[in-house]
Amino acid sequence: MARYHIETYGCTSNRGETQQIEQALREGGHHPADGPESADVAILNTCTVLEKTERNMLARAKELDNETPADLVITGCMALAQGEEFQNADIDAEVLHWDDVPQYVLNGECPTITPDTETVLNGVVGILPIARGCMSDCSYCITKQATGRIESPSVEENVEKARALVHAGAKEIRITGQDTGVYGWDTNQGTSLLPELLDRICTDIDGDFRVRVGMANPKGLHGVREELAAVFAEHEELYNFIHAPVQSGSDDVLADMRRQHAVSEYLEVVETLDDKLDYWTLSTDFIVGFPTEEPADHEQSMALLRETRPEKINVTRFSKRPGTDAADMKGLGGQVKKDRSKEMSEAKMELMAEAYEEMVGRTSSVLLVENGTDESLVGYDEAYRQVVIADAQERGLEIGDMVEVEVTSHNTVYAFGEPVERAQVAD
Repeated sequence: MARYHIETYGCTSNRGETQQIEQALREGGHHPADGPESADVAILNTCTVLEKTERNMLARAKELDNETPADLVITGCMALAQGEEFQNADIDAEVLHWDDVPQYVLNGECPTITPDTETVLNGVVGILPIARGCMSDCSYCITKQATGRIESPSVEENVEKARALVHAGAKEIRITGQDTGVYGWDTNQGTSLLPELLDRICTDIDGDFRVRVGMANPKGLHGVREELAAVFAEHEELYNFIHAPVQSGSDDVLADMRRQHAVSEYLEVVETLDDKLDYWTLSTDFIVGFPTEEPADHEQSMALLRETRPEKINVTRFSKRPGTDAADMKGLGGQVKKDRSKEMSEAKMELMAEAYEEMVGRTSSVLLVENGTDESLVGYDEAYRQVVIADAQERGLEIGDMVEVEVTSHNTVYAFGEPVERAQVAD
């Protein structure tokens, strides 16, 4: 697992976010490094209270960029409010929201930050792990050694867990697992039960709530793509959001990674959802610098990124995991990985900025789920795109409210909205 180095600046709130990041990393099997020079990833949780503070953050970010041989992640207040400043300073880093840091550090592996299949209620967000394990055998992933093959509770059991979360106050249910797309493969002859589960949750449970589906590999989604798209189109409780990590645009590299899907299958999943849904979010992951990735393979990944235009993209430089087959491969040089990561990350920021720019002027129904800075609240619209209402608490809005919001501007990775009128989730 990864060795991480994390530094935190600013207020108590920032330190609380760091504690949550560290808890997620520890539960995922990662451990702290002795310093940035020995870390697989360095994390800088930033503050932006004063102009002098901003200068200090930029200086420290540049130092960490030089000190750590692997990835640099920048999060926190300055990252969210002025993320472009790090790019302008030629700092090679991923600028992420606090919540996205643990997933990024997973380095393309299946998530393990939920240690079992028990539900968790955090404020108005309910976490529902629908299964444990996966059906993949990726050459770079160590998670499989810890989780094994998939074990799927019944649809009825998961529906009851979701119902209990809603009755306990959950307004948003986040469905998680090592690979939600293969839920039920072990009990349903290799066919995913995910569409049935989502339909049952939306149909059988009374209450006002929304549902987000967590990471699902393209292979599991491909076989049920038509059914899944139909369920999304039918139920407004579902965020129109899919996280399908493609990892590479080259079938040769995918074969070396031992990914189960081909690029064409990923494209067919995207095309099916495009046909059924007018407004939705595609989230995907790319690993750059895999040991067998040739320049032409990287160009294929860049072409796939531009073709499918995901609205949310995780770019990770390949990092060897002990005990995996990929750890024995002769790796690419650090500068090669750094250059490819920079090229893809720049394209990523352009695509995300375009997606959020297209949201400006749109009116959406936003569910408020967490506190932001100062008096702001953070929520998600129908496509699970993040919207911040700057003076929400002054307006009497609270976490758990559903608000009609007009998007007025954006900051590349999230939008700002102005409330139009209060609304309730339809039954």
